[in-house]
Amino acid sequence: MDNGSATAPAYVLVLPGGKPRSAAPSRFWHLSNLRMAWMARSLRSTLGRHGIAVARLQYRVRGWNAPDNSPVHDARIALERARLRFGDVPVAVVGHSMGGRVAAHLAAVHNVRAVAALAPWWPESDGDLVPADRSLMVVHGTADRWTDPTSSRVQTERALARGVNASWTPLTGAGHFMLTRPRWWHRITADFVLDAFAAEGVVTATTDQKAGRNA
Repeated sequence: MDNGSATAPAYVLVLPGGKPRSAAPSRFWHLSNLRMAWMARSLRSTLGRHGIAVARLQYRVRGWNAPDNSPVHDARIALERARLRFGDVPVAVVGHSMGGRVAAHLAAVHNVRAVAALAPWWPESDGDLVPADRSLMVVHGTADRWTDPTSSRVQTERALARGVNASWTPLTGAGHFMLTRPRWWHRITADFVLDAFAAEGVVTATTDQKAGRNA
C-alpha cells in the first residue's frame, strides 16, 4: 500500500477490483491494480494540494471469497493503520468493481464519511450497507457488461430514500474499466471526495479551485 504525508486532515483509501473467487496472489501488474494506481495518482495530484493523504490498497489475494470476504479484511487493516498514522480523521473510500463492494462493507466504520463506488459489483444489495449519515456517489457506464448499472442505480435510489446523501451518475456508452473518458472518472471522483471533506469542515474548496477541476 502506498501512502502520502505523515500528517493529513483526511484520508482516502483506493480499492481495486478483483474476482468473485480466487486464492491467487494479487500482483501489482494485474490490470485491476494498474487501473486504480492511475486513479490514486490522479487523486493524489488534486487532493494533495489540500494535504489529504491518498493510499491505494493491493489485496493479498484476488478473490472476494465469500464467506471470508478476503479484501474487506485487508481494507480494515489498512484503515486501522491509517488511524494509527493520521489519527481519527475523516476517511473516504473509493472502489472500482469489487472494490466498490469492499467500500460498501467499510461504510459503517465510524470515521468513513464518504463512499465512491465506481461501476460497483453489488450482487447482494451491498449498497444497503451504507449508513444514512454518509455521502455516497455511484458512477456507472451504461454499457457495462461486467457489473450491473441498473442494479447500482436501484440500490442508490434506495440509499437516497433512507436518507443517505446519495447520487447515481451514468456515463452513456461507457463500459466497465473506466477507459472511456478516464480523466472524467478521475475528476468526478476528486470533486466528490473534496466536497465530502469540505462538508466535514476539514478542507475548503474555493469556487476557483472547483472551476479548475471541472474545466
